Amino acid sequence: MSDLREGFVTDLLQPGLTTCAGCGMAIAFRLLLSQIGPRSILVIPPGCGYIFIGMGSRTPLQIPAFMGNLGATAAYLSGMQAGLEVLGKSDLHLVGFAGDGATVDIGLQSLSGALERGQRFLYVCYDNEGYMNTGAQGSGSTPIGALTTTTPGRKLTPRKDIARVIAAHNPAYVATASVAYPEELKRSIQRGLAAEGSAFIHLHVPCPTGWHYPPDATIEIARLAVETGLFPLYEIIDGQQRWIQPTGPLRPVKDYVLTQGRFEGLTEEQIANIQEDAIKGIERSRANSMGGLRHAG
Repeated sequence: MSDLREGFVTDLLQPGLTTCAGCGMAIAFRLLLSQIGPRSILVIPPGCGYIFIGMGSRTPLQIPAFMGNLGATAAYLSGMQAGLEVLGKSDLHLVGFAGDGATVDIGLQSLSGALERGQRFLYVCYDNEGYMNTGAQGSGSTPIGALTTTTPGRKLTPRKDIARVIAAHNPAYVATASVAYPEELKRSIQRGLAAEGSAFIHLHVPCPTGWHYPPDATIEIARLAVETGLFPLYEIIDGQQRWIQPTGPLRPVKDYVLTQGRFEGLTEEQIANIQEDAIKGIERSRANSMGGLRHAG
C-alpha cells in the first residue's frame, strides 16, 4: 500500500457516499483518513458522520469502525484502549469522529471523564454548528444570531467555546482547525496521533444544507470564518498555546454572515455585536498564546 500520508484521497473510503453536495465534513473526513492510515479504529456516533459507517452489512470504509451511542464516543474509545492493552496491541490509532451535538452537548460528560483519566486517543469534533442530520436544529455550538429550526427567532446566546472547555482538562494536545486550511489540519492530526495522552481537534466544517449557501462556496466560507476571527486557529501542546494567524488583516464579519441564509435579516447593530465578539475572541487567543505564532497556509 502506498504512503497514505502523501495523498488526499485514499483507498480507505470507497466512492458512492450520500453526503450532501459541498459537505465540509466529507472533505474533512478524507483528510483525516489520509493521516491516520490503515492501522486505525474509528468510533463514529449517529449524526452526519454515520454515512461513513454505512447501513446494514455494507460500508464504504476499509478500516474497522463502530457506530456508538450519541453521547458515548469517548467511553467507547476508553473501552477499546483497555481491551487493546489487555491484548498487548499498541500500534493502533483510536480515533473518534463526532459532530458538535455529540460532543459539545450530549457527549460532553463521557468526554470529560475520559480526559480526566488521560485516555490515549484522538477525538475530532467536526463542527457544522447544529444538528444538521435531523433537520438543522440549534446546538450548543450554533453561533449567536443564527436561524435554526429550534431557534426561529435567532440564537440569542453565544456558542460554547468547546476547545477551551477541553483545554481546562489539561490534555496532551488541543487544536482548532478548519477545512479551508488542509495542511494545518493534517499537521494537527499528526500531532494528535503522536501525543502521549488525550488529543482533541475542534474542526470547523461549513454545511451548505443547514447554513443555506451554494455548495461550491464551502471552502470560501470556511476561510472567511477564520479570516474574520469568528473561528480562531490555535493549538495547545502540554499547556503551551500557539496562535495560528492567517496572513493579512482581519476581515469584517459582515463578509462572512452575508454569505449565508441562516443570518438573513441581521440588523447593522446585530452584526456590530458579532464583530465585537470576534475581536474579543482574537484578543483572547493572542493573550493566551505563549508558544509563538505561525501563519496559516
